Amino acid sequence: MANESVEDVEAEQLRLLIERIERLEEEKAVLADHVREVYAEAKTTGFDPKIIRKVIRLRKMDPHDVDAEETLIQVYKKALGMMP
Repeated sequence: MANESVEDVEAEQLRLLIERIERLEEEKAVLADHVREVYAEAKTTGFDPKIIRKVIRLRKMDPHDVDAEETLIQVYKKALGMMP
């Protein structure tokens, strides 16, 4: 390694980083395929994937933010005459 220049070391480090990212991107694509398969399974068993996505998004949120969002939705729906 004493004969390697700084550029060689940096190029090797860059190559290794890029290869790691490429492997992770491949893994991410495989996981995305698995997620699509689960949504398809949910649909075939009678569940609505669109609603499941919304529920998952809500589960990731802080409960206070969920309450605030639901309150605003109710206010907007009422203002638009979408509620009795």
